Amino acid sequence: MGYLAAWKVLEEMITDFRNKGITIPADIISNLRHAKTLINVLRVDSSHLETGQKVEEHLRSIESYLVSEGQKRFGIAHVEEWIKRLDEASMEAIEEEKRETRFISGLPREQKWIRVKPSAELPIEGLKTLADKLKLSYDMQNDGCLVVYGKEEHIKDFVKKMTTKYGLKAGK
Repeated sequence: MGYLAAWKVLEEMITDFRNKGITIPADIISNLRHAKTLINVLRVDSSHLETGQKVEEHLRSIESYLVSEGQKRFGIAHVEEWIKRLDEASMEAIEEEKRETRFISGLPREQKWIRVKPSAELPIEGLKTLADKLKLSYDMQNDGCLVVYGKEEHIKDFVKKMTTKYGLKAGK
């Protein structure tokens, strides 16, 4: 994905054109605005594949124009710098997506949570009892995992006690 990072670089490229007194066609500016709007829509609801495809179309259209015009007006070296920045923006976005925590709907924002997959070593009843003892809430998910949530310090205690009680080693 990384649409927003790419959009920001393209916006900077347009600013570079404008700073040099070069007029940008209205359809390119319109594509930039549409892309930003669609990116914001994707942030709210990423389930529509066609929205992502439209964002990509707009961004590709803008990039094609800017690279083509940039080569004519600024030279290949300047354009290669832009392309390098676009690539870096894409890589940063990929790394950010990897670090991003998953969202579980229905949990209060201020609460911390952990998903636990019950097993023979971690029986579901034992996990629920431990959560109750530490004043944590829990919900069973459709995939069989138990989501335990509450105050951060209670979650930390839950993990410590779960690993010591069931003789497990804490892992990442």
